[in-house]
Parts: sequence; C-alpha cells; structure tokens
Amino acid sequence: MGRKEHLSLEGLQKIVALKSTLSTGFLSEELKVAFPNLNIVERPHVVEAKVIDPSWLAGFTSGEGSFMVRTLNSPGRVMNTRVQLEYNLTQHSRDEQLMRKIAEFFGCGSVYLNRNTYVYRVLGFTDIVEKILPLFQQYPVLGVKSQDFKDFMKVVELMKSKKHLTQEGVEQIKEIKAGMNRGRSE
Repeated sequence: MGRKEHLSLEGLQKIVALKSTLSTGFLSEELKVAFPNLNIVERPHVVEAKVIDPSWLAGFTSGEGSFMVRTLNSPGRVMNTRVQLEYNLTQHSRDEQLMRKIAEFFGCGSVYLNRNTYVYRVLGFTDIVEKILPLFQQYPVLGVKSQDFKDFMKVVELMKSKKHLTQEGVEQIKEIKAGMNRGRSE
C-alpha cells in the first residue's frame, strides 16, 4: 500500500491473496466471486507441535485465551445460581494438533471442534486450581488478560472459601464477572 500497488488490480489481488492466509484463512463468497483467478497461498497445518514452553503458553494465552466466570441458572442453589470457571484457548481448525498438545501439556480439559475452530477448554475446578493457575502465577499473562486473570483468581478464592454458596458471595462473584473480559471498562 505504501507503494500504491493496491490501486491496481494486480496489487489488489496480492492483498486479497494475503488476506486468505491470515486468521481464519477463508475468503467471503463476495471476494471469491470478485477474484476468481486468485492464487491463494495455503497456510500449513501444524502436523507435529513441539514440546510446549510455559513462557510461550503464557504469551499465547495473553493473545488467544480467556479466563471466564459463568453464573448459570440452577434452581435449588443460592440465588438459583451455580458458579462455573472456565479457561479456554481458540484456534483455527488447521491448528488442531497444537490444541491437543496444549491439552496434553496440562493433562486436563478437552479439545473440540466449534465450526471452523478448535477450542481447548478446562472447566473442572480442581484442574483449574491445581494445573492452570499455578502455571499463570509462575508465567504471568500480559495486557488486559492479566486483569482478567486477577479477577478470575478472586473468584477462585471466594469459591475455595465456599462463599459462592452464600447470597453475599454470589453477588460478589456477579460483580467481579461483570467487570471481566468485554465488561472491563479500562
């Protein structure tokens, strides 16, 4: 674009071909119709992921992971609410082996296909407390995810002390949850 190549058909085709290799790797139907003779560059599938490095995983989680708190409708519980924690990572379907290698690294959780992405998800409270949290306490996530992790930890502590089984505790958890992830105002 700096050389103004995007102003020619050939330059625009190069840009669209590059777009096909980024993120999802798919082009919209409109782009496929508009550029029928495009030379699409295939991104390789990860065939054999190497051993996972904890520092790399912390950085990967900073960009691609989530620490979530769910408050689920559960009649018969305090305020009809059940609290569930979740750690997850999401990647394009071509990175299935990477996601499976991460699951193997942690020794917990599950990997499943959701449309054209693979999701690695850990829901078990014991797995989160004993396997997920220690890694990110030793190898911290960065950026806004670090704030989500701190809030996640607050909820873990409330749950460890069984406060999620009290009305006051559930209200605290809902307040913390409201300020996490997309609800964060900073």
